Amino acid sequence: WFYLAIEELPLAAEESHDPKRDMPKGILLGLLTLAIAAFLTLFLNSGVDGGSAEVGTSLEPLFLGFQAIFGGVGGSLLALIAVAGLVASFHTIIYAYGRNIYSLSRAGYFPHWLSPTHSTRRTPHVALIVGALIGYAAAYVIYRFGGSEVGAALLYMAVFGAVISYFMQMVSFVLMRKNLPNIERPYKSVLGVPGAVVAAAIALISLISLFGNADYRPGVVGALLWFAAGLIYFALHGRHRLVLSPEEEFAVSKGERGHPELGDFGRLEAEDRRIERDAPHG
Repeated sequence: WFYLAIEELPLAAEESHDPKRDMPKGILLGLLTLAIAAFLTLFLNSGVDGGSAEVGTSLEPLFLGFQAIFGGVGGSLLALIAVAGLVASFHTIIYAYGRNIYSLSRAGYFPHWLSPTHSTRRTPHVALIVGALIGYAAAYVIYRFGGSEVGAALLYMAVFGAVISYFMQMVSFVLMRKNLPNIERPYKSVLGVPGAVVAAAIALISLISLFGNADYRPGVVGALLWFAAGLIYFALHGRHRLVLSPEEEFAVSKGERGHPELGDFGRLEAEDRRIERDAPHG
């Protein structure tokens, strides 16, 4: 739970004023804040009653420190305040699934009726509502037929989807470095291809390990079936209705039509059309 939903920050790129500057700054500051808070919680709370053994098995390591220093009532009050961080993570998840559903619908991967935005708020309200209904339905099915470990099973389902996403992102990064070596890069990885290969290996090992826990295997299998259904839908229907986003057109054209973040995307294609129109005929 230390790093819950931090990986969803890149989805805010279209909402930021200057993605090239704002996104790396926000992501790095967020990771730094989480790393410092996680280290202090793990290191300092190991000195309370019970020591590192109790902290290592506790589901609420931060609360252990509060309770030891401030007692029952004070610790509970501070723990309630700390819950604000968890609520922020939940809000990030809500934002992320709404943004993902909206983007996939806009591009044609999902039905187009999922991509309307609110007339006043300009938020993808249909995607947010549908995503919430799917989440509630999944929670109810697991609760009704899958035993009492609902939260843990849902977490395993989320992790299953996340590690697949991590692996595919690393593979995409390596392929882009190999196939498009000379394109303009708003973000430059410090670790490069070796870092991506290591991250992909970690994600793949994590994916395989999810099947090792028999208690949560049904949830993971359910998520796998959901992905399989999505692939079947795409193969039979979705791939015939695709609308390339600026980023996808940029990748397909290998950067020959400008860059979507530099404001010149499509400039070369428009120039070609102008030259063809103005050329003498006959």
